[in-house]
Amino acid sequence: MPPTRYASRPVDPSPLGSPLSLPFSSVVLPNRFMKVAMTERLATWDPDDMNVSGIPTQQLLDLYGHWGDGGWGTIVTGNVIVDPTHLEAPGNMILAPSLSPHSPTKTDPDTDPRFAAYRKLAAAGKRGGSVFLAQLNHPGRQTEFALQENPVSASDVQLTKGIGALYAFGKPHPASLDEIAHIKDAFVFAAAYLEKAGFDGIQLHAAHGYLLAQFLSPTTNLRTDSYGGSLANRARLICEIADGVRSATGPDFVLAIKINSVEFQDGGFSAEEAAQLVSLLEAHRFDIVELSGGTYEEPAWHHKRESTRRREAFFIEFAELVIPHVKRARTFITGGIRTVGAMVDALEKSGLDGVGLGRPSAAEPRLPIEILQNGKDGCIKPLVGDTNVLGGEDSWGVGASLAGAHMLQMSLNQQPIDSSDQASIDSFLKGFAKWVAAFSTRSKREVLDHVRIESLESKPYGVVEPSAS
Repeated sequence: MPPTRYASRPVDPSPLGSPLSLPFSSVVLPNRFMKVAMTERLATWDPDDMNVSGIPTQQLLDLYGHWGDGGWGTIVTGNVIVDPTHLEAPGNMILAPSLSPHSPTKTDPDTDPRFAAYRKLAAAGKRGGSVFLAQLNHPGRQTEFALQENPVSASDVQLTKGIGALYAFGKPHPASLDEIAHIKDAFVFAAAYLEKAGFDGIQLHAAHGYLLAQFLSPTTNLRTDSYGGSLANRARLICEIADGVRSATGPDFVLAIKINSVEFQDGGFSAEEAAQLVSLLEAHRFDIVELSGGTYEEPAWHHKRESTRRREAFFIEFAELVIPHVKRARTFITGGIRTVGAMVDALEKSGLDGVGLGRPSAAEPRLPIEILQNGKDGCIKPLVGDTNVLGGEDSWGVGASLAGAHMLQMSLNQQPIDSSDQASIDSFLKGFAKWVAAFSTRSKREVLDHVRIESLESKPYGVVEPSAS
């Protein structure tokens, strides 16, 4: 049987297929669909040798090749970490000056296997015409204790709540001015390196509580120097990185950023500050602003209000406070949108320029083609991990694990299971139980990638159930 999908009101999807020019890099996005960043954890990993860690593998090439064939206007990779001493997780891709034998302008694929692998990754992601961006990230205090006992952050505020209560995170130290300079250099180095490798641009991850967000948020930035206090000071690191990237790359290199529209915590980064921030970002020539929300302390990746559940996007009401302040940058919203009706509304009623999709892109890597060419009007509706409910706090974690299982299948050239099919979900839940059991006993230095679906026979990638006639 064909998959069960979210039901949409009848609507013309053509606005989602219209090209979108960018204001500063002169690049034109083919359509309004963005496959947003999700952690893959499929790069090489040796905890005792960072020189051979963080290199894209054949699995990553195959994964992004399938997305590259899927009709996405923009594809954003998962974390590319700019400091090997601060990882989001083992298995992350890594790019750092200390790991490259040459400057970005002198890289040679014959002598630098890391560069050769990134060049192949860019080719895979771009092979269908998508604009391919690498998400650059530094986790700061959100690096597990087993990997970094004394992480760098804006201030010495330790992560102990929310996800911080489930994992052990070290007590951070405030970044010195020398450390801030090295952090800036690392981001700029990675951008120039990736341009040389064939990437169309980069996205700075300044949301969800990672290092750049730690500088932005008043809850984690208690500094009294030029990097703390006012919003302009808290955004200074981001703006200086942007200026450095623009100086080190060509005029067609895309500069994007992911920010929180709201943090959902007392004293945290607010929608009002996000509205002020976009003016700063435009002054520093950011082409794309992806609006998200939540942090490790207050994840918020589910519906907190009935009003947003009806409109599907988790952060739509906060994004609408930001949009009127945007003059030139292109804005995308991520989180919760599942029907073509809601996608079109985000463009035509809320004034956004595009929609970001994470978990649906893993369940259905050809989703833009299905919508624009084959008449599908909604994403596949999963039997577990459905975040389109009010107060589904537990749904996000299960749904993220399901997306990870789908990504692992794609990387192995297997068709992602139909998450609306009971037998497929039963198989996933068996794998999920094994994953949870392994999680509690794992070595913190080993890669715990994603749920493996082993009790159901896999299908080669591209083999799908026929649509109902």
